Amino acid sequence: MELVFVLDCHDPEALAGFWAAALGYDRGEFEPPYVALTDPSGKRPRLLLQRVPEPKAAKNRMHPDLRITDMHAELSRVMALGATIVRGPFVDDGWPTTVLADPEGNEFCLIAPPEEES
Repeated sequence: MELVFVLDCHDPEALAGFWAAALGYDRGEFEPPYVALTDPSGKRPRLLLQRVPEPKAAKNRMHPDLRITDMHAELSRVMALGATIVRGPFVDDGWPTTVLADPEGNEFCLIAPPEEES
């Protein structure tokens, strides 16, 4: 069994640039209605960006959590790619977290490990 995530979007070709850079994935060719993004190491699931006619209308029922090590650096990096902050940064059960949206409004989270108490 292979796990593949599919993200509905208006313009998969444009959004592929954001997600490929954000995840460090390779971008495949547009084969309507999909653009496939793959992890160069082959260890992480593929992401398919699927063109759909309707716009995003509500909060995502599922969203990616990107586990990172440096909140400030990663937040700056994904915002430079086109992400916007939806909520945060805040601490959720000890984990520094920021909720963001990709250029089409699909939510995802950056989550850093709890800071060591000194």
